Amino acid sequence: MSVTLAEIARIAGVGRAAVSNWRRRHDSFPAPVGGTDTSPHFALSQVEEWLRQKGKLDEVGSRERLWPEFEALGDRDAMGTAIAVTGARLLLTEAGHPPDAEGPANPPSAEEAAGLSDDAGLSDAQRSLVDRAVGLARKHGARDTFDFLLGRWLDTHVRQIGVTPAPLAALMAEIAELSYEGESREVGTVLDPACGTGGLLLAATQRWASITEGAAQSIAKKAGKGTARAHASRSPLKLLGQDADPTQAALAAVRLLLARHRPGFETAWEVNVRAGNTLRADPHPDVRADVVLCNPPFNERDWGYEELATDVRWTYGLPPRTEPELAWTQHALSRLAPGGTAVLLMPPGVASRRAGRRIRAGLLRSGVLRAVVALPPGSAPPHSVALHLWVLRAPAGGGTDAGAGVLLVDAADVQSEPPTVTHRTGRAAIDWSLLHRRVISAIGSGDEDDRDDEGRERAADHAVLPVIDLLDDEVDLTPARHVPKRGTSANQGLRRSWGRFGTLLDELRDLTKTLSVLEPSEEEPADQGTVTVGDLLRAGAVTLRGGQQPADGTVRTGDAPDDAVSVLTVTDVLAGGRPSGWLPVDEVSAGEGAGTLTVTVPGEVVVVGAYRAFGAWVDTDAPTVLGPQLFALRVDPTLLDPWFLSGCLRAPANARQAGTHASTSSRIDIRRLQVLRLPLQEQHRYGEAFRQLTVFERSLREAGTVGGKLVDGLTDGLAAGRMPRDRP
Repeated sequence: MSVTLAEIARIAGVGRAAVSNWRRRHDSFPAPVGGTDTSPHFALSQVEEWLRQKGKLDEVGSRERLWPEFEALGDRDAMGTAIAVTGARLLLTEAGHPPDAEGPANPPSAEEAAGLSDDAGLSDAQRSLVDRAVGLARKHGARDTFDFLLGRWLDTHVRQIGVTPAPLAALMAEIAELSYEGESREVGTVLDPACGTGGLLLAATQRWASITEGAAQSIAKKAGKGTARAHASRSPLKLLGQDADPTQAALAAVRLLLARHRPGFETAWEVNVRAGNTLRADPHPDVRADVVLCNPPFNERDWGYEELATDVRWTYGLPPRTEPELAWTQHALSRLAPGGTAVLLMPPGVASRRAGRRIRAGLLRSGVLRAVVALPPGSAPPHSVALHLWVLRAPAGGGTDAGAGVLLVDAADVQSEPPTVTHRTGRAAIDWSLLHRRVISAIGSGDEDDRDDEGRERAADHAVLPVIDLLDDEVDLTPARHVPKRGTSANQGLRRSWGRFGTLLDELRDLTKTLSVLEPSEEEPADQGTVTVGDLLRAGAVTLRGGQQPADGTVRTGDAPDDAVSVLTVTDVLAGGRPSGWLPVDEVSAGEGAGTLTVTVPGEVVVVGAYRAFGAWVDTDAPTVLGPQLFALRVDPTLLDPWFLSGCLRAPANARQAGTHASTSSRIDIRRLQVLRLPLQEQHRYGEAFRQLTVFERSLREAGTVGGKLVDGLTDGLAAGRMPRDRP
């Protein structure tokens, strides 16, 4: 059994960088037994023994120790099937024990568990892992063990399996609750026709499951107004799902059954999840659900256009071959009970593509399309796209409701306040709490007065448009094209920008006081002398590493996980200095260990070797993977101050004398860059001044950016005729 550097880190409970450091510092660290130069593998038994000898392994046999063996199965489906059977075995174990104060309140029936726990098709390796995982669950708990394995599986295959983030799933469920107008007034059946691993159905249980009175009061106390309509007297919630991937369908079923094991739930929900193609072979043709929640597959060309041409579900027209999302939309509507609500996650193009305009017009005329919500980029995969939520409601009386308007909500600009970015990718992080407030405020208020119950102005940009206003040649439902920036929202943005601008001006004013006294003397300085980077290298005062090109196709773009490592290139430096790509941390650890990636550590000086983008700075955001023509200088702190070194290196005059002009693309010879020869104590004084100059430069640039936004915002407001009235 072999493991990667990332898996060793999980087993030892440390970061990946720590394992790489162990490998460099300890000659006794086990040698690779396989893999590649970029991703070496180590014998698990040798690694465990080494960790024990070094006192770095508290316990062997943990979940982290078990996961590499699941990964060793290789095939995605083989791993997923073993995890599903593990969960089913755990369910079967729970089914044999009556509920009590200590155990699960809602054990599954023996039939439910047995139907999912058949291991006849498993290999010997899979059966062995299932047995060990079930044994491990006695210590860690059934649900925690299954959730751990499922989470690892999803992380491993994140590029193949799209998952609806939990905050978005909860938002979709709450929107459905606010829009629901069924006869019973209580949601009893929830359907997800493309359920994946069950995230949306799980959100439904958290909103509509039957709970005990004590649990209901506890939830209401925490959630306040607008919490889910959960009642101890409610009939069991029915969860229906289907997915074309049998492995994901099995995992969803087990996940939903295990999730019932929570204290306070009095009546279990019923689970019916099937594997199969929903559009071609719907296993729930007679179901009329109260709520449909769905994140359908996008851009699926082979959805059944020819064979389903006469399907009765196409009430609003046969979806074009290039519009599979409109097929899913009509399927969802066909499975709703009167007054039922569907909330679907859609790509933005569905709202405007010309091929779908006739169906969009039909949805508008019938009154079933109630709202379109534009979400910020990064809300769900694909993270670079600002996805939409479509809210649909079946007419309560079976007829049409064409007189109602359509609510359009533009929340695409929701980011964290104050602004933050995802892990060094440069993309704004989503403030889910703010997004929730803005969207729910708009859904709940519609076209009512833009103030909440406490008299505060609402922040959402939304409008209710008459259907007739949307029935033009394009039938474009993109919220940004119809919802003007309201004065309230725009003014709030301006106020935040003015506040930030004022803070930056204060910082610049303080730095000005400090830096203005550093005006260089007009007198010729004493001949202090200089040394080159080449001299420092020979003296052992610094070490130099050149950046390398990551393997083709390995660098990702878009939203990154929290532990991703950014990749910096010369192109990024030219574009403003923020990395545009990233790599998974385990690949970085493997590449660093193999010597195929150059990864910085905090305090190293990064130098750009391309003349057109020349610069030098102390990397305070390390680790960072450096691309070609970028260099990392690590100083001996007993000989050099890193801020002093970076300040000397970045001087424009230094670049001119160290530049080479052998081609049209001038480069910098790093070894020829010069550094003042100063005592360490004096270096610290210079280094602090250079550090303050760096802060001054960054604040100055941000002030320019914020100032530009202020100019744009004020210009938009004045051009719209919103000049404030003269005050008496």
